[in-house]
Amino acid sequence: MFPRSSLILLLGSLGLLAGATSVAAQCLPPPRNAEVPGFSLCKDWPAFADQSISLLSEMVPDPSDSGNGDGTYNLQLAVLERNSGQVLARYAQPAAFVSDAVRLESVKLDTGRFQLTPQVRAFGVRAGFEGSSRVNPFSQVWLSLYVREGSTLRPVLEKFLAHSYNGEWDGQCAGEGTKTTRTLEIAKTRSHGYADLIVRSVSVSTRSEQVGDQCQSKSLTAKPLLVTLHYDGQRYVLPNGYSGI
Repeated sequence: MFPRSSLILLLGSLGLLAGATSVAAQCLPPPRNAEVPGFSLCKDWPAFADQSISLLSEMVPDPSDSGNGDGTYNLQLAVLERNSGQVLARYAQPAAFVSDAVRLESVKLDTGRFQLTPQVRAFGVRAGFEGSSRVNPFSQVWLSLYVREGSTLRPVLEKFLAHSYNGEWDGQCAGEGTKTTRTLEIAKTRSHGYADLIVRSVSVSTRSEQVGDQCQSKSLTAKPLLVTLHYDGQRYVLPNGYSGI
């Protein structure tokens, strides 16, 4: 039996060791230039107990910009060994996003269940954009999917329009708008070895008008629309209207 004081010290030491291990395994966002807008993310990949994903996206100002903050954002992705931080695979794309009158407002990592083959699992990057007009609201969210091939990452779905909203109103009450949300499901069928993707689109149209001293709104949800995306050997082909601007 340990003396009580020794047991307390031992448990305390074990707790410190566990804490140090946790810190060592922490998913740390990559450093970025604080002088320009950007996004720096790191997220554990639940599908793989020993892997994390990092993202870095920094703005390159437009040389001809007159102070509006216009420019492009590059994109750097990496799959990391979770404990050591060693880079297992990487991807880089200059000018991945354009930010001008429609501004890039958010970038997120998506580790959903994108199981494209029994051996291949993709992860996603979601980019959110917002328009600058108050009376003509506009927003989009793009989803791109990436797979690992050895030490590189490859996009297999690019700029899929997962969410969109556009409308027009008078700045007070009267106006109309349409919101469309799209989700992906893994189909049982395949094209060129990769699972087909079933897109489910749901659109909601809203109309507002002034009635007396009240602003009244009515919404109408359209029947869901199903479309199947097929892999052509390089990437999934998007129909017209399913790609971000």
